[in-house]
Amino acid sequence: MKAFAALLDRLSFSPSRNAKLRLLVEYFRSTPDPDRGWALAALSDGLPFSFPLRRTLTEMMGRRMDPELFRLSRDYVGDTAETIALVWDGDAASRSALAAPGRLPAAPAAPAAPGPRLGEIVAELALIGRNDLAPRLETWLDSLDSTGRWALLKLLTGALRVGVSARLAKSAVAELGKVGIDDIDEIWHGLAPPYLPLFAWLEGRAQKPDLGGALQFRPLMLSHPLEAADWAALDLDQFSAEWKWDGIRVEVAANAEAVRLYSRTGEDISSSFPDIIGGWRFQAVLDGELLVVRGGEVAAFNDLQQRLNRKRVDKRQIEAFPAHVRFYDALNIEGEDLRQLPLSERRARLEAWHSRLAPARSDLSELIAVAGKAELERLWTATRATGIEGIMLKRRDSRYIAGRPKGLWWKWKRAPLTLDCVLMYAQRGSGKRSSYYSDYTFGAWRTAADGAAELVPVGKAYFGFTDAELVTIDRWVRSHTIESYGPVRAVAPELVFEVAFDAVQRSTRHKSGVAMRFPRIRRIRWDKPAREADRLETLMAMLAADQGAGAAPPLTTAPS
Repeated sequence: MKAFAALLDRLSFSPSRNAKLRLLVEYFRSTPDPDRGWALAALSDGLPFSFPLRRTLTEMMGRRMDPELFRLSRDYVGDTAETIALVWDGDAASRSALAAPGRLPAAPAAPAAPGPRLGEIVAELALIGRNDLAPRLETWLDSLDSTGRWALLKLLTGALRVGVSARLAKSAVAELGKVGIDDIDEIWHGLAPPYLPLFAWLEGRAQKPDLGGALQFRPLMLSHPLEAADWAALDLDQFSAEWKWDGIRVEVAANAEAVRLYSRTGEDISSSFPDIIGGWRFQAVLDGELLVVRGGEVAAFNDLQQRLNRKRVDKRQIEAFPAHVRFYDALNIEGEDLRQLPLSERRARLEAWHSRLAPARSDLSELIAVAGKAELERLWTATRATGIEGIMLKRRDSRYIAGRPKGLWWKWKRAPLTLDCVLMYAQRGSGKRSSYYSDYTFGAWRTAADGAAELVPVGKAYFGFTDAELVTIDRWVRSHTIESYGPVRAVAPELVFEVAFDAVQRSTRHKSGVAMRFPRIRRIRWDKPAREADRLETLMAMLAADQGAGAAPPLTTAPS
């Protein structure tokens, strides 16, 4: 645990990506199994346990210090794990430091025990029940120094926040073995912590894990947002264009015996969509978009959400929200790996395959034929009116490369909607923002039952502003607080944000009955009186317009 804690500590103070990469490679090289494998799992969100810790930590600290003092300390530090690590007095060194002055020196303490290893902690956590967690946690905290306590609590909460993405962690593993990150991506979703076969292969002690079965997930190729400079430099003759549909990216992996439906992160979501996979029997690995389609038209994303994250679905849900997959690429057809072929040839193979088999509840993403940039820009401008999320641009000669290679695939999302909203609540951020009120809930006006104007929340955002603006907003929040609820402050309804968002959807969680999709702060309207901010009726009109917009053009092939 000591080595893992030191790694997290150094990562948190290393802003450079290359510096973080060097630290990770050295840790994986010098740390034995299974500790390094569990560290890799922690850094890539792969740990096999999850604990609701807030109540456990609150009760535990309530037995050790005044609850109000702990709350004030947490508010000052801005991070629960760091606060507990600093105030904990269980280790011998801390108790000696806190001894009353004037006492005789204590006898020399026995050498401290080395403390638990990371692998030992994870192994026990995988078996422990919630009721047994607190006493075991206290024992571990007593045996660790402040950095170790901080790292342990970060591990338990799953919120490391040391600036390391799963991609960077896998890059470090790839560098350790002198292989490409594509080689790691290829087998990643067939591995499980603590990744013993992976490290054995990287160190030359074993062959590369053979996980390329027909039903295995293959990492997807992703696109970059198209910016103005990219559009100006783009040679449209080298690209094909498709509509960008508002669903979720999926991969279908199938053979004669079974079919698997994976999300873009490799999560198996097959059980949520038996209506799709139940009738499919073919051998292929295909890339596409999961949608809800009725009468040949794509439904709003909110309809698809009714099917997502459900272990089981009933007949009523299947009939009300009929699922459909729109294919746009092929990674493998009938055992032949197509990923090294150019997109134009992969597309031809996909079209021939789909024409021959015509799987139910599926079709192909239509290619858009345009004469030039001006015509394509006119189509992009009209996407909102036709209920389409935007346009995809893909180089015809691009191979299928896992990850997000620059310059091959572009996503050109439709222009955002905007609304002037009033700040209602501000919440403490996390990580580098833990000392600032950086998460903002905002609302729109409506007329209450008694005829008075009232604000109702319509969204929450935590980005879109500069660091300098964050400091200014934080200062404003502190001086305009009217109530506090733990880390949340209610503020006077005076500050207006211009909020950009992609769409409006119905929401039972919001008092307003609607919620913005992907909201972000576009600018701060210091100049605008709050009474002149937008009303809920404006959002309801946007919702009605979105629901009334048909999915154009219609399906090339009608769903079965």
